[in-house]
Amino acid sequence: MKRYILIFLLLFSFGINAQNISGQAFYESKTTVDMDALGGGREMSEEMKKTVAQMMKSALEKTYILTFNKDESIYKEQEKLDAAPMNPGFKMMMSSYSPGAQYKNLKTGEIVEENEFFGKQFLVTDSIKTLDWQITKESKTIGQYIAFKATAIKKVDPNDYSMARPKKKDEKENAEVKKDTAQPQDPMDMIEIPEEIEVTAWFTPQIPVSNGPGEYAGLPGLILELNVYRTTLLCSKIVMNPKDSEKIEPPKKGKEVTREEYIKIVKEKTDEIRENFRGRGGNGGGGRRGGGF
Repeated sequence: MKRYILIFLLLFSFGINAQNISGQAFYESKTTVDMDALGGGREMSEEMKKTVAQMMKSALEKTYILTFNKDESIYKEQEKLDAAPMNPGFKMMMSSYSPGAQYKNLKTGEIVEENEFFGKQFLVTDSIKTLDWQITKESKTIGQYIAFKATAIKKVDPNDYSMARPKKKDEKENAEVKKDTAQPQDPMDMIEIPEEIEVTAWFTPQIPVSNGPGEYAGLPGLILELNVYRTTLLCSKIVMNPKDSEKIEPPKKGKEVTREEYIKIVKEKTDEIRENFRGRGGNGGGGRRGGGF
């Protein structure tokens, strides 16, 4: 009860008119990868791990901008020049399952986002998923704002490959892989998708908008830090009521599909790639050519 009273007092004392509030929040994103699991059972030297980590850096460390008002927001990755080249296959896989510009309307509960998948543009529509947030007693200062901790459990669609991670192997499986290194391994057999994940958010009532990065919302204040699965998003800068900011409106580029339809398209294309891989024996020969969407 005390934490709710404190939140109320903060909202009252700062006296922000939520009806006219607007701003831009900049988030630094970092995603961790288990290098040992990424090796597919084969040991990687420390030098190799550093090389792979550097190649993946541009995909695993990004900056996003959330432009928001009381009811709406647009969330985009900030463009930057890649300092180091990245493996083309890994780059394609990362970009295939990463959202483009994402629009949220808190009043209607709608999300609209642009996605590019294997060169084709999609306009994915969805509803904002309501998580059962549990506000805890913990608080901390992020920049100049007091933030409170909230947690929730999110169910994951078993066909949502954006949530895929390298599958951890036990010692017996590792030994079998090492013995038969000539046998091509289906890359999709090396990943797994969790059934559910824990989401941790730190929000501030000092900015009384029920919004946050990505698809996340529903707390009594702007989310300043978010920990989801392997990714941490931390707000590095906030500009309140900027004179010049991007117009908030839904993206319009791409074929309109629902979230369920898009996940189905991704799964079908991924299954097709796996079939071709098996048909080639993993070395580029034979197999049927992939078709369109």
